[in-house]
Amino acid sequence: MSETVRIQKYLSQAGACSRREAERLVAEGKVTVNGHVAQPGHAVRPGEDVVKIGRKVVAEPPRKVVLLMNKPRGFLCTNKDEFGGRTVFELVPPPWDKSRLFCVGRLDKDSEGLLLLTNDGDLANKVMHPSGGVIKRYEVQLNRAFDPELTPRLLKGVRDGEDFLRFRKVLPVAGSPDRLEIHLDQGRKREIRRLLEVFGFHVKTLRRFQVGELVLRKMPAGDCRLLSQKEVAMIFE
Repeated sequence: MSETVRIQKYLSQAGACSRREAERLVAEGKVTVNGHVAQPGHAVRPGEDVVKIGRKVVAEPPRKVVLLMNKPRGFLCTNKDEFGGRTVFELVPPPWDKSRLFCVGRLDKDSEGLLLLTNDGDLANKVMHPSGGVIKRYEVQLNRAFDPELTPRLLKGVRDGEDFLRFRKVLPVAGSPDRLEIHLDQGRKREIRRLLEVFGFHVKTLRRFQVGELVLRKMPAGDCRLLSQKEVAMIFE
């Protein structure tokens, strides 16, 4: 027997409506499962049960997909750029190029490395929100040598506009005074670049190499592949 999912989640994942709208439709008795009026929280078996809104059958939600990409520099983490810039979705190979995917935490155009693409909103939220406890690790090269005495201030953080920016951990790279390993547990826009700029540094290169316990290993820039369930679990270990 297949795994069940609540009716509201089923409808939203299938793209039929938002969860809030799904709750309203169910409450109004407009949703049926196998010919019976659905109740709030009704358990649906995808691929087995027939779900309808009125007389219209709601197609089964797409299977959950999590892809790993080694993002190259020069590509945008957006589904479409109004100025004609190249996006990471141009690099997604068949059959996933036809899927409705989005980025799990963005890397800006000039950054590179480990990027997750998925159609699973719950997974994305768990990875990106600090409460999920998923640490993201980066290699950074600066325009000049880093002063280790600044580390406590980077860990304490500063406010920049509406955002509070801080690093979870800052580690020097042996033999390279201008290189750092930086850990984040949140995902503010351009957080690493912005916080270091506050202290007078310019980031020359930025590469994300690890999310949770999932490490980007030998993989050419621009390559993309499907993660196994075991690899997805490593994100949260």
